[in-house]
Amino acid sequence: MATLLHIDSSVFPTDASASRTVTDAFRTTWQEQHPEGTVIYRDLAKNPVPHISADAHTAGFSDPATHSPEQAAAFHARVRLIEELEQADAVLIGAPMYNFAIPSTLKAWLDNVILIGRTAMTEDSKIKGTPVTVVASRGGSYAPGTPREGYEYVQNYLTAIFTDMLAVDVDFIVPELTSAPQNPAMSELIPLFEASRESALQNAAAKAKELTERLAA
Repeated sequence: MATLLHIDSSVFPTDASASRTVTDAFRTTWQEQHPEGTVIYRDLAKNPVPHISADAHTAGFSDPATHSPEQAAAFHARVRLIEELEQADAVLIGAPMYNFAIPSTLKAWLDNVILIGRTAMTEDSKIKGTPVTVVASRGGSYAPGTPREGYEYVQNYLTAIFTDMLAVDVDFIVPELTSAPQNPAMSELIPLFEASRESALQNAAAKAKELTERLAA
């Protein structure tokens, strides 16, 4: 049975989070289509993983037999996260834009699971080709042609990480203008926000169904 690794990083609960609302729609459809499957869930806002340390970093480039007790403990925590990723048949990530970038908790998770020679920059990676769906919500619009196009560091960064380093099959769902309902200066954009949200929810359900069908084939 297929395994889904679901990661959320929004600091807000589902009823106040655009990214969580969309990842929830994906996961709900996934489980409806694949009730016997496994879901591994990590809420990085509630239970953040350790930021990469010198011991965790250096242990990744040395023989485990030479690890100090501190390196062994730090590397064990990294390996647990890496093994979750390696076990996944598909990955779902909620990545809201905070100050033009991803949440620091998500960056910490990435720093732990990116290990050159195991998950990154190697033909022998167990995660190569794994489908990864990223829900990249943002308060405004950073789409091509918009005034803030040059400030889009979420999709650009994650594309470089997932495509160039990890060699997975990444796809983005982008609910945007999520600040419109709360920001009076954006009130005229509420219809566009609502359309973007509905499109994201539909895309999430469709993507989940597509992946469950593909993995079952």
